[in-house]
Amino acid sequence: MRVAVVINASSGTALGRDTIEAEVARHLAAAGLEAVLVPEHADGLLARLDEAVAMGAQAVVVGGGDGSIMAAAERLMGKETALGILPLGTMNMLAKDLGIPLELEAAAAALSHGTIRAIDVADVNGHVFLCSSVLGSPSWLGRHRERGRGKTGWRPRILFALAALRSEWRHRPMRLSVRLGQGRSVRLWTRALAVANNRYAEGFNMMMARPRLDAGELALYVARRYGTWWWVKLMAGMFLGTWRGSRLVQERTAQEVTVGSARTAIRVMNDGEALLLPPPLVYRIHPGALRVIVPGPPATDPPAETAPADLTSDLRA
Repeated sequence: MRVAVVINASSGTALGRDTIEAEVARHLAAAGLEAVLVPEHADGLLARLDEAVAMGAQAVVVGGGDGSIMAAAERLMGKETALGILPLGTMNMLAKDLGIPLELEAAAAALSHGTIRAIDVADVNGHVFLCSSVLGSPSWLGRHRERGRGKTGWRPRILFALAALRSEWRHRPMRLSVRLGQGRSVRLWTRALAVANNRYAEGFNMMMARPRLDAGELALYVARRYGTWWWVKLMAGMFLGTWRGSRLVQERTAQEVTVGSARTAIRVMNDGEALLLPPPLVYRIHPGALRVIVPGPPATDPPAETAPADLTSDLRA
């Protein structure tokens, strides 16, 4: 198989590895793939992705984090060309959900022996995301993290921790209106709201994991009381598989979510990438819009979890 390859050398685990492109080329060749690496471009990563798609290869392989994968998905959704993933980011949330190995050599082998699967793509006001879109204090922290990207040592970590503490009293709750589908709008106050591309699982040690990426639904999560202790309890609940019963968040599902606000712009973080968008924010799901190479033979999808009821008057924050 002939593949066009784009490596984001600024991604989390690729940062500081001067030979990362040579490593990738070696592993892909060993896996039996004919790889054409797209070189650095004066206009940056997005121009390289456009060049990779224009090559007409059987697949476009992207080495990077969730933000890089998201940018490639925006160009490949609805096309026959498949997306291959080499997880070189910090979180690699999509790769984990797809079962792609995090080790470079194993990930390259998975591309050679894998199968193509169609997964859902979500967007907000036309901006694509594959994992989640977050509003409120978490998006502000994501912006702070972006400023420290590429910096090493303890200082950026300490600054991020201090920023997290400051966010508790500096960022007041947002007054929002939320509508699922064509239903009625509900007003709420919250410090944090997230829309996920398919629902998160509940089970022991399944933190932020999504068992299905092709259920064709958005999942809305609204924080009841956002803060440091809230985060501690939520992470513990996700690790233990008890977070849905803890009443820390409210969860609803729909094919379309509209978020309104009196603000002229809302800061949004899509798969770790910060955006400033004018409301209303209209979230939509595009079922099976992206072809992705995943490890192993075609899998039988797990049974869908019982979905929570549509938005009702009990949605409050």
